[in-house]
Amino acid sequence: RLAPRSATVSRLQSAGQMGLTGTKLGCAEGGCGACTVMLSRYQTHTQQLLHYAVNACLAPLCSLHLVAVTTVEGIGSVARKLHPVQERIARSHGSQCGFCTPGIVMSMYALLRNNATPKMADVEEAFHGNLCRCTGYRPILEGYKTFTVEGGCCGGRGRDNGCCLANGNTESPSLFNAADFAPFDPTQEIIFPPELMVNNLTHKKCVVPARYNLKNSLTKGQGSASLRFHGDRATWLQPASLDEFLRLKWKHPDARVVVGNTEVGIEVKFKNMVYPVILAPAFIPELNAVTHTEDGVVFGAACTLSHMGAVLRQEVETRPPHQTQVFLAVLEQLRWFAGLQIRNVAAVGGNIMTASPISDLNPVFMAAGCRLTLMDRDGSRVVRMDEGFFCGYRKTSVRPQEVLLSIEIPYSKKTQFVSAFKQSPRREDDISTVTAAMSVTFAPGTAVVEDLRLSYGGMAAVTALAGKTAARLLGRRWGEELLQDACSSLAEEMTLDPSAPGGMVTYRRTLTLSLFYKFYLTVLHKLREQGLNVEAVPSDCLSAAEVYHPETPSGVQIYQAVPEGRGQDDVVGRPMMHLSALKQATGEAVYCDDVPLYENELYLALVTSSKAHAHILSIDSSVAEAMPGVACCVFAEDIPGSNAVGPITYDETVLADGQVTCVGHIIGAVVADTQLAAQRAAKAVRIQYEELPHIITIQEAIAAQSFYQPIRTIESGDLEAGFKQADHILEGEMHIGGQEHFYLETNVTLAVPKGEDGEMELFVSTQSASKTQLLVAKVLGVPANRVVVRVKRMGGGFGGKETRTTVLSTVVAVAANKLKRPVRCMLDRDEDMLVTGGRHPFYGKYKVGFLNSGKVVALDVSYYSNAGNSMDLSLSIVERALFHMENSYSVANVRGRGFVCRTNLPSNTAFRGFGGPQGMMVTESWMTDVAQSLGRPAEEVRRLNLYVEGESTPYNQILDQLTLDRCWDQCLQRSGYQQRRAAADLYNRQNRWTKRGLAIVPTKFGISFTAAFLNQAGALVHIYTDGSVLLTHGGTEMGQGLHTKMVQVASRVLGIPCSKIHISETSTNTVPNTSPTAASASSDLNGAAVVNACQTLLQRLAPYKTLNPKGSWEDWVKAAYFDRVNLSANGFYKTPDLGYSFDTNSGRAFNYFTYGVACSEVEIDCLTGAHKNLSTTIVMDVGHSLNPAIDIGQVEGAFMQGLGLFTLEELHYSPRGVLLTRGPGSYKIPAFGDIPTQLTVSLLRDAPNDKAIFASKAVGEPPLFLAASVFYAIKDAISAARVESGVSGPFRLDSPASAERIRTACCDRFTKLVQ
Repeated sequence: RLAPRSATVSRLQSAGQMGLTGTKLGCAEGGCGACTVMLSRYQTHTQQLLHYAVNACLAPLCSLHLVAVTTVEGIGSVARKLHPVQERIARSHGSQCGFCTPGIVMSMYALLRNNATPKMADVEEAFHGNLCRCTGYRPILEGYKTFTVEGGCCGGRGRDNGCCLANGNTESPSLFNAADFAPFDPTQEIIFPPELMVNNLTHKKCVVPARYNLKNSLTKGQGSASLRFHGDRATWLQPASLDEFLRLKWKHPDARVVVGNTEVGIEVKFKNMVYPVILAPAFIPELNAVTHTEDGVVFGAACTLSHMGAVLRQEVETRPPHQTQVFLAVLEQLRWFAGLQIRNVAAVGGNIMTASPISDLNPVFMAAGCRLTLMDRDGSRVVRMDEGFFCGYRKTSVRPQEVLLSIEIPYSKKTQFVSAFKQSPRREDDISTVTAAMSVTFAPGTAVVEDLRLSYGGMAAVTALAGKTAARLLGRRWGEELLQDACSSLAEEMTLDPSAPGGMVTYRRTLTLSLFYKFYLTVLHKLREQGLNVEAVPSDCLSAAEVYHPETPSGVQIYQAVPEGRGQDDVVGRPMMHLSALKQATGEAVYCDDVPLYENELYLALVTSSKAHAHILSIDSSVAEAMPGVACCVFAEDIPGSNAVGPITYDETVLADGQVTCVGHIIGAVVADTQLAAQRAAKAVRIQYEELPHIITIQEAIAAQSFYQPIRTIESGDLEAGFKQADHILEGEMHIGGQEHFYLETNVTLAVPKGEDGEMELFVSTQSASKTQLLVAKVLGVPANRVVVRVKRMGGGFGGKETRTTVLSTVVAVAANKLKRPVRCMLDRDEDMLVTGGRHPFYGKYKVGFLNSGKVVALDVSYYSNAGNSMDLSLSIVERALFHMENSYSVANVRGRGFVCRTNLPSNTAFRGFGGPQGMMVTESWMTDVAQSLGRPAEEVRRLNLYVEGESTPYNQILDQLTLDRCWDQCLQRSGYQQRRAAADLYNRQNRWTKRGLAIVPTKFGISFTAAFLNQAGALVHIYTDGSVLLTHGGTEMGQGLHTKMVQVASRVLGIPCSKIHISETSTNTVPNTSPTAASASSDLNGAAVVNACQTLLQRLAPYKTLNPKGSWEDWVKAAYFDRVNLSANGFYKTPDLGYSFDTNSGRAFNYFTYGVACSEVEIDCLTGAHKNLSTTIVMDVGHSLNPAIDIGQVEGAFMQGLGLFTLEELHYSPRGVLLTRGPGSYKIPAFGDIPTQLTVSLLRDAPNDKAIFASKAVGEPPLFLAASVFYAIKDAISAARVESGVSGPFRLDSPASAERIRTACCDRFTKLVQ
């Protein structure tokens, strides 16, 4: 007996209590790849082994009969031996927080098991289903390029083609040396377990490698037997033959048929669907058969999409081109269909029968008129996929007792042309906005339409054919007149209700025309190539018909190498690998949820509000409490201490008491013996509400004057005089959307009561151990000295785990206290996104005065942030936005005001940049407006207004050690800006429907907590008698390499190798009263504290070094110990001379500034709104880098996170405040394919910073805003498109610059047709 819905990852996590912690759960919907494992199966009908990567979160355990599962632990370990796949991602600096690393390792490993010498294109395809939030992807690809036929870095040996040195990087060595990698020998892989080998069903003798011992193999009978698994809610039936399958379907007509579980798994997990009977026919031979007929290729319905793709590619290579038009269209859709892990298990039949209205493949099947063979117990019938097949939302004309046996994909005819299109927010692994397939057949030797089928997904409740338009065009000649009539007809026929699910109605309607136009151009060009007398495609329109093929990205990293002659033991300034990278690559790194189960441990699930603002009338938990495994329910009355919490102001509740103020407000919790039992019971709690008026958006808050106090103002100069001085005044506004942190490891807490004096130990994934300690103590009603919080590492944080982790930690602590038993909770991805809040959406209004030269002389700007239902850190965030309201520009007369909007959303919080990016984004908007209104190049206007040394900011801080001008000039030079600009202008003159744009954008980011008291840090250093050193400091490790840098710092000060120094964890009982690991200041603060502690110890050891100058470190330590010298020391540091007053606009707000400049070039498709990131060059001043590999990783990771913020990531809420984007399926962060094709990162040379540790500078947050260069490059390209339509001058473009916004801004004849 086994729960049929049990996913493989659940069982692996249970196995994790035996030490198998590698496979991570990141989303539970197959969208992030963290849970990737490799499955291996012996195919009896081909007598071949098949290796393929899958998402363990979706793979039902019941489906793994006769299948070997290989996890990251199975291929290598630090303790045993690393596999080259593990070693190379670590040593190429491709692992930061490490939570995604095992999944990426297994995707690469599965690829190599099938192809030992892949191409880079194969590697990129293998990663379509994997996400990483930390690295920016470039180092992962660079490390794994060493496995490919293209090869990796030659390590300075001067390989002729493709050498990074030949490509312009002669200033610094590579960040890693590929020559140091262990060689890859594909003959040494682990074998398929002999116990799982079976004889094939035809009784032929198996051809088995000699190393297999088949004595214990399963017999043919066992291999072909039916399987039946029973659970408490479902029965899993796996028939062995087609006849048995048909009998079962006749008996259970409502049973769900499951092959890959990629749809049903989502329905069961997130839609609470229950299917009492599941039929699993994945291994029935007839359903996996591929046969060739006179008319086409027939695929069994259980054929996976990967297998179908492989067969069709072979057909394309071997058949005449005119026969493979449909195949190419299918392959084009498969390129962007989900991730490889999904395609490896998802069946073509499942794609059809799911009947999704936004299916990528069904439009192709309909346009091609594919034939389906349906079968039941009484016989079979053949139906054509046409307008009658899909009879309603998620419904087909297939009868309940019937099964889909096969689909025949036809060969195309000589005069037939077929194209397929997909438009989605993100190119790879994304759900379509609109998808289309179009097929036209001409009368032989003519351009007269004989047959036309236009099929669209995303334009109705079903995949729809534009039948009226197609009928109207029959018999017509393919040309401009037909195009105009087709577009007018499509605009009338393909309509959508303004309230249609998915929104974007105007955009989707425009896409139906734009995609047809692309098809029209493609066909016209092909007809012309065949010698038919048709209109020539204008040369400036040819690019609109090009099919997108990504280029392999390349990167250059430039840093200042350490001076010659410095000893190798001094590792400061060297590109040292992240200390945990190897453990992360093998799955041995321990995260919070990897802590082994305690005896008597229980699991907690949250009960949250479904209303945005309401009184709670009643809570009925009786059904939940009676469910199996439930220990208790926890509500506000169970809190022994205070229910009032918050990071600064106590304006939140641990558990709602009488009222809820957002959807996701935690009302209570259910504690049970398993996660599944707790979550089921939590859904059974019934709550009655009396709804109250709610405020969701910034605009609603402004209308209601719903603001938190105070309203902040910074004013400098004489604003009125400034506007009088100005030659021109313009006004504008901009909205910047919020952003989900999407750390791969969701929030997790394990609370362990210690049994006496109210003591409790908590293992938490948090950036703020001390704040967690204080709030848990407050809630439990005990002093802080009874609570210990321990943090080993986090799987990403980005500010999201600075304050909002206490939302979960306090609840878990209350439950553990009530039951006096350990309690654990790790939030599911959708829960985490619902409950914890993200980056503040901002709305900016500005009025700017400027001279004819472009010099800005007056600025009046107001910022409105959406704080949500509590203050959290929102005031500090809007303050930082004000501190960055002028970005890098000198403006003599300024007024900035910041309003914190109170709304009924979950409280928004810290996120990398902390309001700075929003503040600077509005700055660059008005700077672009100034340039456009004057008709001057934006880079000239920006350069004219840049700060110079000695100038003062609006908050009266004098700028010294300013490197903005150096960064700017180097960025212009390294990017080849002038050449790129000339080339882009030429390209734009030659292309009507694709446009290129450039932008160069600076940043100036203030380093320090704006709350002065937080600028302090402590450290504790123990030296043991064997000479080893245990280092503890107040910072936490979330992938940013803080622990690695601190070990480097201690190594230099103590003069010992890094191998002698160890950091175990961050804990409140070693270093007390720590500030959050935030504000980019952790290396500065904790590094100085570590230096302080180490210097104390050195002073104590000095006499013994003097007595024995030739002795070793160990000799001096032992001598001091025997002389009874204290070998433990505390260190402390506080940043001097900080403290700003808003009342007087005086005092020093920041210790120093980090500067950077980025230049980006993009290409937009004016017809769809899609864009390509062609190149980015970043020059960053990080002082003297402590670790160039880590710092460049931070620059690239922050840049890619900013790329998501400004071009891709969108949070959608319903009008009633319900978050609609609650996982990777609907919320898209940048993927591997979003990296700029050329990415150059240069750390500014010879720029020491005398205000931080070893002349370094902070690096975590400042680079994020440089992704605005991509946004404004897009805006530049849109401007070029608008000029073609006769529109010029400033225009509003809100952030993110999504495909919808880009397409809508490129106004043209198609957009006018649907308005």
